[in-house]
Amino acid sequence: MASTTPAAEMELQPVNAVAAAAASERAKWLLSSPNPPSPWRQVYNSMRESVLPGIKSGQQPRRNKLLVFLEGLFPILKWGRNYKATKFKKDLLAGLTLASLCIPQSIGYANLAKLDPQYGLYASVVPPLIYALMGSSRELAVGPVAVVSLLLSAMVSKLVDPAADPALYRRIIFTVTFFTGAFQAMFGVFRFGFLIDFLSHAAIVGFMGGAAIVIGLQQLKGLLGISHFTSKTDVISVSSAVIEALRHQWYPLNFVLGCSFLIFILGCRFIGRRYKKVFWLPAMVFWLPAMAPLFSVMLSTLIVYLTEADKRGVKIVKHLRAGLNPTSLHQLDFGAQHVGGAAKIGLICALIALTEAIAVGRSFASIKGYHLDGNKEMVGIGCMNIVGSLTSCYATTGSFSRTAVNFSAGCESVVSNIVMSITVLIALLFLTRLLYYTPLAILASIILSALPGLIDINAAYNIWKVDKLDFIVSLAAFFGVLFGSIEIGLLVAVGISFGKIILLSIKPSTEVLGRLPGTDIFCSVNQFPVATKIPGIIIIRINSGTLCFANANFIRERILKWLSDENEINGSNKAGIRVMILDMTNVMNIDTTGIHAMEELHRELISRGIELAVANPTWQMITKMKAANLVEKMGAEWIFLCVGDAVEASLRLKMNMYSC
Repeated sequence: MASTTPAAEMELQPVNAVAAAAASERAKWLLSSPNPPSPWRQVYNSMRESVLPGIKSGQQPRRNKLLVFLEGLFPILKWGRNYKATKFKKDLLAGLTLASLCIPQSIGYANLAKLDPQYGLYASVVPPLIYALMGSSRELAVGPVAVVSLLLSAMVSKLVDPAADPALYRRIIFTVTFFTGAFQAMFGVFRFGFLIDFLSHAAIVGFMGGAAIVIGLQQLKGLLGISHFTSKTDVISVSSAVIEALRHQWYPLNFVLGCSFLIFILGCRFIGRRYKKVFWLPAMVFWLPAMAPLFSVMLSTLIVYLTEADKRGVKIVKHLRAGLNPTSLHQLDFGAQHVGGAAKIGLICALIALTEAIAVGRSFASIKGYHLDGNKEMVGIGCMNIVGSLTSCYATTGSFSRTAVNFSAGCESVVSNIVMSITVLIALLFLTRLLYYTPLAILASIILSALPGLIDINAAYNIWKVDKLDFIVSLAAFFGVLFGSIEIGLLVAVGISFGKIILLSIKPSTEVLGRLPGTDIFCSVNQFPVATKIPGIIIIRINSGTLCFANANFIRERILKWLSDENEINGSNKAGIRVMILDMTNVMNIDTTGIHAMEELHRELISRGIELAVANPTWQMITKMKAANLVEKMGAEWIFLCVGDAVEASLRLKMNMYSC
């Protein structure tokens, strides 16, 4: 192999000396970095940021800290200073529009949750008021939703039969709501927002689609006027119950009434979307789909009252208790018999409700151009459900359909939730007698009209195009809910998602890097074929967030295989690899098994006459390497701030070896 001339060596020596000194200085920065904060300090800082965001200890007087704490806990104290009458006009209109949609929906969702109708209205009074004080989304409209109502009825019914003991069933519902709020608030305080990400987008799409079909089938009970119906939620049991009912106990008048108003509601929605921009009265077109459910309830109630259809088989709401939300503190059941099941159901409801609320809130926040803090939302929604459990409310969250109506009505703040709450309260106080003759078929048709928005075929198709494994997760959730139960669908979807994560963690990819021509950029030679390998040096990048017990030995064996392959290509070991550089850019942390694997790799390479260099180790990684004396064993001169420094040092070593 050709060697450099003496003149060239004299020219290179000053340059190499300067470069070596600069690289050595950069390596000292890395090796002399302070220790990262302890895990307990990180937890404390995280909680402090949740409670007192933007405040450092000792920088502000106690009074200012208290004010910031209160503003962080109650955002209304901050934005309420600049609230104007012009905004209230829009919020008033949006709140009244919300109430017109909320009243019939709340009664219907209470029926879906197997509760008396007034409990749906209770859940639309207190929770929106609490969210208005503690929530940070301007558009999110909270209240009962179909998916959570189905979750409660499906899972709590396995603990207590609502038909046999409705009082105990109601107490368990309130207890589950308390646990739901407690878990949600805890997630926010400890900044555990990442937990809702375990329910991936693909899993939610499949779960929502399956739940929509199950909810739709269950509404056949009200649509057909069936008195006795199965408590199971799988499609086979529900379909069998419907077929059996059609033979004996269904009433055609319920079906005719429900289908007529279902067509009316869907038709109003179609007209509102189709002619929104060309209709000569845009406001009327907007109000048409929003007011259609309330108009359907009023008209159908009047028809039943005038024709006495309830005496001809039409099922009606009957008694609806009037008055303010009664306290339910004494009804919370923390007895040993049901507390475990209630806590489990509360955890599932907490995750599902948070996923829906934060997804909806962030979607509309991005349209308005502001950021929504997920952890603050969790605290607000959690407190909302805790207070709700004490005031006869069942679990509530942000509703997509009502939020869309709220946004379209031009809301400016959460004051629209306050207006809606007050309107529902007025209805509870003075209008309950008018709702006595409301047919159950109308409530079923209102719920059925909201279900198409839960089945997102376009999202499922996009998942199929982008990631086939994610599509399998979506299908698993869909068929699990459809043919099993809510729990089975969620468990299967989360299980497959975890399996995907574990598989990627156990067998992460490793890449051989090369230099792009004319640059100091090092990239994968497979992704960029123009990247050239450096003779005598192999650069390997580990694509894993952590080097731990699950993948350390696999990575070590993969690296040694790369080395063997390179030496086979280059021939004898004498003309083969002299330096191996590990690019640790993607490795965020390392445990003791990872340290041990690196020690074994270092010993193996040294026995083959190969030096091991580590480039760009993270803060946590370099700290643990120093604590385990791995830096001392490898030699501090083989720890580099970047791949470029490691390559230059390796080339100098190679040059010195050849000159000798």
